[in-house]
Amino acid sequence: MASANIRKQLRNQRKSLSADTQFLLSEKITSILTSQTFFLRAKRVGIYLANDGEIDPSSILGICQKSAKQCFLPVVHPLKVNRLHFARYQQNTKLVANRFGILEPCIKGSEIVAPWSLDLILMPLVGFDRQGNRLGMGGGFYDRTLAFTATGQQPRPRLVGLAYGFQELKTISVQEWDIPIDHIITEKEIITAKPA
Repeated sequence: MASANIRKQLRNQRKSLSADTQFLLSEKITSILTSQTFFLRAKRVGIYLANDGEIDPSSILGICQKSAKQCFLPVVHPLKVNRLHFARYQQNTKLVANRFGILEPCIKGSEIVAPWSLDLILMPLVGFDRQGNRLGMGGGFYDRTLAFTATGQQPRPRLVGLAYGFQELKTISVQEWDIPIDHIITEKEIITAKPA
């Protein structure tokens, strides 16, 4: 099945979950994530605001803020095609909808941080496999933003995908520009990627 068809099927499946089911599964994922040593040690966490039936990390955001972790949200780059910035997020941060209707911080250039300055980046996904390959929405935003991880020239944040168990695929065909993730957390387990 082509990536576009898989993407459509999985997106429809996650959007079909009731709000109660989404909340329950997100809470299970939160519990698994927040008990991990890499999460407990992280001081600067990249996180996202849920959209399109994605795992809702609101509880994770709250835990980060209570434990004095700094949180950063992705912001669509205004000039570079399909790239993200990360901007500091606090409870009083003003949010605006970007061109995709996703809320992001209303920022000044000085509030942008480089992705390699983060300890941990939590990412939404549409599909995943156990080799750490991630099927996103199709725009390549995270892959372009995290391309620096392939060079080894900057510190590499730990990359963690949050997903429902049904989003697991046997394999995902990858392109040379695809950036693998380190872990996937579902409502059932944490999967540490084993690259092929």
